[in-house]
Amino acid sequence: LGLIRIIEENALNLYFFDLINQIARPLFKDIDGFSNNDKDLIEFYEDRVLSYFLNKDFTKIEIESAIRGEGALRFIGTIIKRIEAIRHFNSLAEAEILAAANKRVGNILKKVEGEVKTEVNANLLQEPAEIALNDALSKVKPIADSTFERGDYTASLQSLASLKTPVDSFFDSVMVNVEDIDLKNNRLALLNQLHQAMNRVADLSKLAS
Repeated sequence: LGLIRIIEENALNLYFFDLINQIARPLFKDIDGFSNNDKDLIEFYEDRVLSYFLNKDFTKIEIESAIRGEGALRFIGTIIKRIEAIRHFNSLAEAEILAAANKRVGNILKKVEGEVKTEVNANLLQEPAEIALNDALSKVKPIADSTFERGDYTASLQSLASLKTPVDSFFDSVMVNVEDIDLKNNRLALLNQLHQAMNRVADLSKLAS
């Protein structure tokens, strides 16, 4: 908790496991199984991060959503800005549907065996709803990415609001698990691209009721 507080309060560009590697590893190098990728150590670290921010009066859902964002655990100093972005996003009319869709997409992708690509072949897009989603995502993603890279997490999440209608239409009229393997994989790639775009700032599925 002391390490987390120092890193967060001073906005240091340091990662807990980098510290473990540089400081603790020489002390414990002879212990069997010691690894900076140890699952128990990672879970303990995440639990301490959660406890630290709970003491700052943020909700558990906000924190769990924020720490699952891209690079959040590496850059702890960004978590408060991510939580502020989550609160703003959650106040939007589109938030509930997009959070539910994000959770649904995540569940679909978890069931896929092997790697899912993110490159979409426009020539394989057939249904109007999947064409519309691909077009909308191609316009929104650069905005969401550029604002994310600038650290404007609120703007990054807000840009996703325009995806509500095409995402809704996609799930209403497009079947993903079709017999045509190429068509199926292309639709999975589209969903994977959507999932990655929606989860850079935070894991929006945590907001789904």
